[in-house]
Amino acid sequence: MTQLNDLPLQAPQFYTTAPYECSYLPGHVARSEVATPSHLIHSGVYSELIAQGFRRSGMFTYRPHCEGCNACTPIRILAQEFRPDRSQRRAIKRHRQLVARSLRLCFVPEHYQLYLRYQAVRHAGGGMDHDSIDQYTQFLLQSRVNSRLIEFRAPRADGEPGELKMVSVLDILDSGLSAVYTFYEPDDGQLRQLQHPLADRAGARHGPAIRLPRLLDRAQSQDELQDTLQAL
Repeated sequence: MTQLNDLPLQAPQFYTTAPYECSYLPGHVARSEVATPSHLIHSGVYSELIAQGFRRSGMFTYRPHCEGCNACTPIRILAQEFRPDRSQRRAIKRHRQLVARSLRLCFVPEHYQLYLRYQAVRHAGGGMDHDSIDQYTQFLLQSRVNSRLIEFRAPRADGEPGELKMVSVLDILDSGLSAVYTFYEPDDGQLRQLQHPLADRAGARHGPAIRLPRLLDRAQSQDELQDTLQAL
């Protein structure tokens, strides 16, 4: 006879991890609340979870659940209300010529090499600066939601895309975009200032964030996405 515990799960379940060393605040202990099983965390469910403070790392969906600490705060930016500050405006002006291209999740050796350079400079000794291809793939290229790689390249003299400058992994959800991770050429410090403006500009010109999934799903070609990411 089949027991209740043997039946397949029909809805996500939640559990709290054991305490572990916090990777953000030295001397602090962290815990996470985890949503499982991963095969039930599709785009609709994840859209609801992210509104409650969850995020994902590969197939792992979680949110901070630390006793006596709420320093980790998710940020939601309303595209039509966002106004870049002075340093962001300078960064946008300096990098206005970057050519953007939307890709479905896939392994690109050039992306991986940029990721390693970024980790080695920005997060040296943090453990991710020696990630293998498998670790990189599990972290950024595994997803059960509608995800995209957005790469930004400097144009060549002939106008074609040239040197890779930055890569963003975005989830396209019911209410907008969720930035999973962004890495960039570490020698160009101003690229860091572009992370919010570039993600935000995808919606600023085209109305409410609810339209973004349909919009970016159509923007498959380089020209279409470049138009989507036009300057404010």
